Amino acid sequence: MTTPVLTISDLHQTFEKGTINENHVLRGIDLTMNSGDFITIIGGNGAGKSTLLNSIAGTIPTEQGKIVLGDKEITRHSVTRRSKEISRVFQDPRMGTAVRLTVEENLALAYKRGQVRGFSSGVKGKHRAFFKEKLARLNLGLENRLTTEIGLLSGGQRQAITLLMATLQQPKLILLDEHTAALDPKTSMTVMALTDQLIQEQQLTAFMVTHDMEDAIRYGNRLIMLHQGKIVVDITGEEKQSLTVPDLMALFHQNSGTELKDDQLLLHT
Repeated sequence: MTTPVLTISDLHQTFEKGTINENHVLRGIDLTMNSGDFITIIGGNGAGKSTLLNSIAGTIPTEQGKIVLGDKEITRHSVTRRSKEISRVFQDPRMGTAVRLTVEENLALAYKRGQVRGFSSGVKGKHRAFFKEKLARLNLGLENRLTTEIGLLSGGQRQAITLLMATLQQPKLILLDEHTAALDPKTSMTVMALTDQLIQEQQLTAFMVTHDMEDAIRYGNRLIMLHQGKIVVDITGEEKQSLTVPDLMALFHQNSGTELKDDQLLLHT
C-alpha cells in the first residue's frame, strides 16, 4: 500500500487561549493526501484556511494533533526543517524572493535548497542554461531577464518565478496560499495556468487556498471547504468535475447549516 504524502490527525489550533478573545480556529481536522493530489481549499473569512497551511508549514506550533509527511512525523519540526521538503508560495509577490538579487541568483538559491551552501560569487554556466530552459517554458520572455533584479519585475512575473523556484527541487508538498489574490484578473489567470502546468508536468502534490470559487472548481482533483475550523465539504473525482458554483454553495449550506455570504468569496457569474 502506498504511503500517503500527508496525514493530518485531530489537528486543533486555538489563538489567545484562556482569554476573552479565545478563538478555536481549527477543530479536529483529519485529512489524508495522496501523491499527485492537487487539493483546492475554500471557505469564508476566518474559516481556518491559512491557519491550516501555517500548521503544515510549521509557521505556528501545533496545539493538538499529529502531522505526518510521508512516513515521518513532523509535528514538532521547525519551519526550516520542514522547508527542505515543503515549498510555499505566498499571496504577496514580494515574499519568497530576494529583491536585490537577480533572477538567476534567486533561482540558484532555490536550486540549492536543502544543500550545504557556501559563498559563491556567481551562477555557473550549466545552471544558467538550466534556468534559462525552465524560464522559457513559462512563455513570459523571462529567459531573457536572467540578470535583471527581481525587484524590477512586475508582480505577475515575480509570482511566476516564485512558482518556478518552489518547484525546482521537486518538493514532497507545495503550499499555495492565495498566491494570485494580489494580482489583476488577467495576470491572475496567467499565473493560475502556469501553476496548473507546473503541477501537472512534475506530478506535484499541492494544496491551494483560494477565495475564488471558480478556480477552486476548475483546478485540482479534490476540493475541500472549511467552515468554523472544520471540513464541511470534501469532493473528488467525477463529482468535482461536474460541480458548479451553485452546487458548491448548496453543498455548503446543506453541510454547515448556514448560508455562504457573497462578500466572503469571489462568485463569478
